[in-house]
Amino acid sequence: MTTIVAVRKNGIAAIAADTLTTFGNTRLPSHLDASHDKILHIGNSFVGVCGSAAHHLVLANLLAKTPDVQLNSKAQIFETFRKLHPILKEECFLNPKEDEEDPYESSQITALIANTHGIFGIYSMREVFEYTQYWAIGSGHEFALGALHHAYTHHDTAADIARAGVEAGIALDRNSSAPITLYNVALHN
Repeated sequence: MTTIVAVRKNGIAAIAADTLTTFGNTRLPSHLDASHDKILHIGNSFVGVCGSAAHHLVLANLLAKTPDVQLNSKAQIFETFRKLHPILKEECFLNPKEDEEDPYESSQITALIANTHGIFGIYSMREVFEYTQYWAIGSGHEFALGALHHAYTHHDTAADIARAGVEAGIALDRNSSAPITLYNVALHN
């Protein structure tokens, strides 16, 4: 799994992730993985993807060839992923089933987005959240959230706070490992 965090503070948005890939009990460390970065650069956005390793390649491929991908607001992110859902099913053979009680088909994708407009989360039912300070996803998210909560008042930069969150995931989650990848973007006022 993974630890991915997004933070906004003092006019900067930061997104950071660990670099370990796991397959059941097998760990693929970054020095053996030619594409260990879990954060995609799509237009003016950074998109950190967790879950199946297939999601990264599928989203990188689809978002790169989809014209006018817009990830600058909750409405734009929702619309982008709504349009992607049938393509995920038809062209990429997505299995949209999670639970029989679910109100909608699942995209099976969880991601954080950081760009000049803020930090956002997209979840499997295409729920979109905009975060005012920080958030974390992945198997190490609970550890990261605790660290982010503490670091937010003790550090001045979004990058330092994000790094603290991923470091907590790496320290305590068996499915997260160093090194950390981290990207910053200046927020529009």
